[in-house]
Parts: sequence; structure tokens; C-alpha cells
Amino acid sequence: MKLTDAIGVRIKELLSEKGMSQYELSKVTGVPQSTISMILNKNVKTIKISTLYDICCGFGIDLSDFFNTDILKNNNLDD
Repeated sequence: MKLTDAIGVRIKELLSEKGMSQYELSKVTGVPQSTISMILNKNVKTIKISTLYDICCGFGIDLSDFFNTDILKNNNLDD
């Protein structure tokens, strides 16, 4: 799996855990809903670290918490 795809999967997991919609995440982060949707639908080649940081802040977690999941382990990524 590509890193950007794995990030999308992780965001979907967190949306579910937090009971949030893409719209709610967009409102609390300032990240456009279209950007969030593109990430979740695997329509991006890169994701800015600042965007990911804003998303993490919206979830109330650190970047280290975001990446602390099996799907984002090196041996699971193709890039």
C-alpha cells in the first residue's frame, strides 16, 4: 500500500473512532473538505505535513499517535 493511501485509511479509522464526519473535521481543522475527501478517496500523490498536522490537531492527537498504527509500519508500505 502506498503511504498516501495508508494515511487515508488511518484518517478513516480516526473519523470512525471519534464519531466525526469529513465536514466536522474540515470545520475544526480549517482543511478544506475537498482536500480531506481527496485524501480519503486516494486521489492525491502527496500530502503536506502541515495538512496532516492540522488534521491531527483536529482529532486531538500528536503526529506520533497518528503514525503509531500497524497500517503505517514500514513493512506495510510500497513507496
